[in-house]
Amino acid sequence: MLKSKTFVKKTRSGGVLKIVREHYLRDDIWCGSEVCKECKDEAPVLQEHACIESDLCSYPHYLIPDTNVLLHQIDILVDPLIRNVIILQTVLQEVRHRSAPVYKRIKDAIHEKEKHFYTFTNEHHRETFIEREQGESANDRNDRAIRVAAKWYTDHLAKKTNGGSLKVVLLTDDRANKEKAEQDGLIVYRCEEYIKSLIGNPELMDRLALQPDDQNEITGSKLLFPEHLPLSRIQSGIKNGMFLQGTFHANRDNYLEGKVFINREGEEINEVLLQGLQNLNRAVHQDVVAVELFPKERWVAPSSVVLQDDSPNDEDADEDETENNVNSSVLKPTGRVVGVIKRNWRPFCGMLSQSMIKEATRHLFTPADRRIPRIRIETRQAANLVGQRIMVAIDGWPKNSRYPNGHFVKNLGSAGDKETETEVLLLEHDVPHQPFSQAVLSFLPQMPWSITEEDLKVRADLRHLCVCSVDPPGCTDIDDTLHCRELENGNLEVGVHIADVSHFIRPGNALDQEAASRGTTVYLCGKRIDMVPELLSSNLCSLRSNVERLAFSCIWEMNHNAEIIKAHFTKSIINSKVSLTLSSPEVRFHIDSETHDPIDMQSKELKETNSMVEEFMLLANISVAQKIYDEFSECALLRKHPSPPPSNYDILIKAAKSRDLNILTDSAKALADSLNNATVENFPYFNTLLRILATRCMMQAVYFCSGMDSDFHHYGLASPIYTHFTSPIRRYADIIVHRLLAVAINADSTYPDLMDKHKQTALCNNLNYRHKMAQYAQRASVAFHTQLFFKNKGIINEEGFILFVRKNAIIILIPKFGLEGAVFFDHKDRPSPRLSFDSEGPTLKVEEHTFRMFDKVKVTISLDASNIQHQRIRMALVEPVIPGVSVPVPESEPEAKKPKLDC
Repeated sequence: MLKSKTFVKKTRSGGVLKIVREHYLRDDIWCGSEVCKECKDEAPVLQEHACIESDLCSYPHYLIPDTNVLLHQIDILVDPLIRNVIILQTVLQEVRHRSAPVYKRIKDAIHEKEKHFYTFTNEHHRETFIEREQGESANDRNDRAIRVAAKWYTDHLAKKTNGGSLKVVLLTDDRANKEKAEQDGLIVYRCEEYIKSLIGNPELMDRLALQPDDQNEITGSKLLFPEHLPLSRIQSGIKNGMFLQGTFHANRDNYLEGKVFINREGEEINEVLLQGLQNLNRAVHQDVVAVELFPKERWVAPSSVVLQDDSPNDEDADEDETENNVNSSVLKPTGRVVGVIKRNWRPFCGMLSQSMIKEATRHLFTPADRRIPRIRIETRQAANLVGQRIMVAIDGWPKNSRYPNGHFVKNLGSAGDKETETEVLLLEHDVPHQPFSQAVLSFLPQMPWSITEEDLKVRADLRHLCVCSVDPPGCTDIDDTLHCRELENGNLEVGVHIADVSHFIRPGNALDQEAASRGTTVYLCGKRIDMVPELLSSNLCSLRSNVERLAFSCIWEMNHNAEIIKAHFTKSIINSKVSLTLSSPEVRFHIDSETHDPIDMQSKELKETNSMVEEFMLLANISVAQKIYDEFSECALLRKHPSPPPSNYDILIKAAKSRDLNILTDSAKALADSLNNATVENFPYFNTLLRILATRCMMQAVYFCSGMDSDFHHYGLASPIYTHFTSPIRRYADIIVHRLLAVAINADSTYPDLMDKHKQTALCNNLNYRHKMAQYAQRASVAFHTQLFFKNKGIINEEGFILFVRKNAIIILIPKFGLEGAVFFDHKDRPSPRLSFDSEGPTLKVEEHTFRMFDKVKVTISLDASNIQHQRIRMALVEPVIPGVSVPVPESEPEAKKPKLDC
């Protein structure tokens, strides 16, 4: 059955365009129940034996949640106890538009066979589709569609069972919808009253998300925050320039401060500083907010204070005492949040705090991420959650509550346990780490696998070349190899050969979609989260020695001055002759072979061979970037590194000036030359410190689509064009680049998404996000293992250098461990020394001693485990000796000899 609607639309030129929308209806869509033998001959999804036991519904029943229940109570619905749920097409479509994370979670639940979740396409069923009535809102129409579908199921199942013993229960928290459903004769309950009735799982009540009415009941009447403006007023304010829209970023070191990065191009102001809880006005990290800009006389400078502790438990504490710098040269546009446009809340990992509230069920939750405020939750299992890492979701943040309200999601395990902490850092950084599904694994090649005659026909046979790889010890995902030989004309032939991962991962299938979603392989200490299954990452795509492998080769002819005569790209077959190993230039942990705890850590030095491999990989990336851009100017996936704004270099210039050196930042080359010449006699580590600081001044490199940008320049490499081609095992961007290059040389066929610049841009956005989160996760893993290393070491005495000077602290780098930490000079438990901070230097005078950047100091290092969740490395000053500040040098203890394994 076909239903159609005709619309008339005026065009810009004044003409009229007739639009016909067709909607197909069917009467053969299956209900999905095992009791029904007529709808369709398929394996049933909804099964009578899987019905839930309930005091309220003592009969076999299926559940139909409405849209808001699905959106807000997803943590309930995905619990193993909840089974036999009908997800209506109307609900699923609304959820897809309103919350991508919830949509993904419900789709995953639908795919779990033991959950018995069935998707019913009510919008295409002849008896359940309804038209929107005159004057009816879209929301009211959808609520009516849900009731119609529930009524159809009720009548349909009644005919299939004797006396209608199998029933349908509609779950809704909308009062009007509930009343109308009851008038229609439906069985309908609020989600809370239904969950309370379930037998055998009272803990499920902890996962109930609070509704707005419930949230107001448990908060005080005192108004703590300004009212958020309605969305209609926010939108008009943004349109007329009264407000600015941007993404809120909380300050990790100071919960009283944050910034809003303005999203819209063309704005004169690209970020707004917020200080104080009133001006933050319940914004949570990564929320999209509307801000009102203060007049210039109210602009302030970012705080130079580093807060030592978490936000206090005391709900009446005055936390708006922020330190403002009145130096006009560093004043920043300042404002306040007037409304939230889009919440970016997710379940947060953390621990229960010692509650300051008398009720036994009400507690404060402290997130692991310091940028997230504490959350008030109700739980009946607090005694069992002491010392446990748990997940909590935010339900809302009333204006009369110091903290947002939320609910318990799940227990992750004991705090401090390595597996638990690894799970926490993966969840906190949104790293997909679930096992690959059977749908994904089904697209892997069958084993045993070998190169075929067809491969030999369409590829260059390079098995005779002396190809080798250079990677860190123990590396199993080898995706790049090299060769070099002299040609008869005296020139050199240099080849970079990259694993041909795109041969095994074809566009659009489940394996490709999973790799695109993960975006990158994540390397943690002692653990690797692969972007692609191990059969590919460590076997068929790994260019191991003495085995034949498929590759994508970039081959140059060049003279002995490394000037390129010509470049050639081809799909190939290689046989690497040897896999060399070479340590990489990063912090490494030596691991105890029995306990797997780190017992030593050290930094590796960069070798010339590292540079050789890096230079050829850079050259391959540049050559491929130019090739794919020449062929596909609108849809080439490239990588750019924007030039930093001049203000970014202020701290670098000041640091060099303090040693009577001049740093030029007019161009990347000027900066590089300045850094090469920046040396201080009898201070060999000075240049390294300066380069570390220079790196901190840089912008983030990002992927982009060539058809959506005009600035291709890679500042860090001083290259006009660049991409990623050399690591397709661990980066999805490289797979796309391989596909583009293959099409460019007629080695493969194209497909629509590859040539769609808008879809390429969406892909780039995800890849940039995944890459950034992977970096943060890797740093968090190093930090956790650093804490484990110092856990049993007691107090260690080491030399370090001052990286930054703050108003109340100095930030120290310990080169031996690649470790950074702060030495604080203000103390709550004892008198503080006299402090004088000069932001121009910058310098900090403590009593009679003045600290400046790059000064050498000696500190003690120890692990402060007083806060089990936020354990931290503590540093205390030993030298220079300042009375009342410096601590005695600890006596060193001999270390126990244990077997070591370099991991």
